[in-house]
Amino acid sequence: MTSTGASSFRFRDIAVAAYGPSVLASIGGGAALPVFALHARELGASVSTAAFVVALLGLGSLLTSLPGGALIARIGERRALVVAGLVDAAALLGAALTTSVVALGFAVTTTGAAWTVFMIARQGFIIDAVPITHRARALSGLGATLRIGMLLGPLAGAALIHWRGLSAVFVFAAALSLGAALLAWTVPDLGAEHRADARAHGHLSVGSVLRSERRAFATVGVAVLIIGISRSIRPIVVPLWAEQLGIQASAISLMLAVAAAVDLVFFLPGGWLMDRRGRAVVAVPVVATVAAACLLLPLTGGVVTVTLAALLIAVGNGLGSGVVMTLGADSAPALGRAQFLGGWRLLADLGNAIGPLLVSAVAAVAPLAAALVVVGAILTVGTGWVGHWTLRLDRSRLAPPGPQR
Repeated sequence: MTSTGASSFRFRDIAVAAYGPSVLASIGGGAALPVFALHARELGASVSTAAFVVALLGLGSLLTSLPGGALIARIGERRALVVAGLVDAAALLGAALTTSVVALGFAVTTTGAAWTVFMIARQGFIIDAVPITHRARALSGLGATLRIGMLLGPLAGAALIHWRGLSAVFVFAAALSLGAALLAWTVPDLGAEHRADARAHGHLSVGSVLRSERRAFATVGVAVLIIGISRSIRPIVVPLWAEQLGIQASAISLMLAVAAAVDLVFFLPGGWLMDRRGRAVVAVPVVATVAAACLLLPLTGGVVTVTLAALLIAVGNGLGSGVVMTLGADSAPALGRAQFLGGWRLLADLGNAIGPLLVSAVAAVAPLAAALVVVGAILTVGTGWVGHWTLRLDRSRLAPPGPQR
């Protein structure tokens, strides 16, 4: 987009197209997520089996990141959004109707797969629709839609459970996914010309794109992996430590709700900072605040100090809303962008999977306080990596442009 186009750009002109489908899908997903385990238990699953059913959501996401990118490269962001919304709606209806834990697991896996395709397509649409001068704010807004969904979805789900039972939540979520698909069908297909060129010259394979961009994956991509690890640790360490201190569950829930509100508020300054001051200025705090909280939590002794640690994490995470997608957009090549973003999503998902395993592994051989210190030290080293490579990316973005890749 030209500088003239950038100067005349207004977020309200693209708000419905860019964020409408995401808000609908996120609220539906936020409503359904807490109910998957409850429905599994209702169907007779043990606690461990119910936990495994929920874990299948992440497995579906991991398995679909790379093929999802390849699919989007061929059919485009708009059609991918529609397909993902329809598939998600069908999976959620299946979850509502099934009487089998196995079938519920398949529905959960399918939902995770559809959500990954949806998010990669949303990211690609915003890259095309928004000038680079506003990119971080736009993608921070996309990250905020997920937070809004996780805030409003469970509230709607609670009301529906009280009124009609667990199945009503899945029907509600399916209706919102269907609505997201229908709304996505009305948005412009911005990548049509690019796909026509790709068809004329032959679509790039996922493997070829990953190989040609291996340096980006091995540097900034590892930073994204570290960010994913820190974010997945965030909702674990505070509740575990608070429970060990004997803080009541209701108080823990309240402090996490306050932290979630702070997290949501900070997405606006975070996007502005990324566009004006670079990506590193918010990427570093995402990891550094979790590292600091892990090191400080063993020194806390009550509700107030644990809440302060939770708020510290919330500020860093809120500032970094959309940072993973922004780093991916900055690093993606012009040719093979969707395939690249699929690989980028895979790294973030791997980080999300590794984080809880890291805490579990260290806590299995050490007291929780010592485990927190070890995890905090690991993340401190990770902060250095994130800072180094995101600063280098910032410098390369400001350098004179070279030949288009």
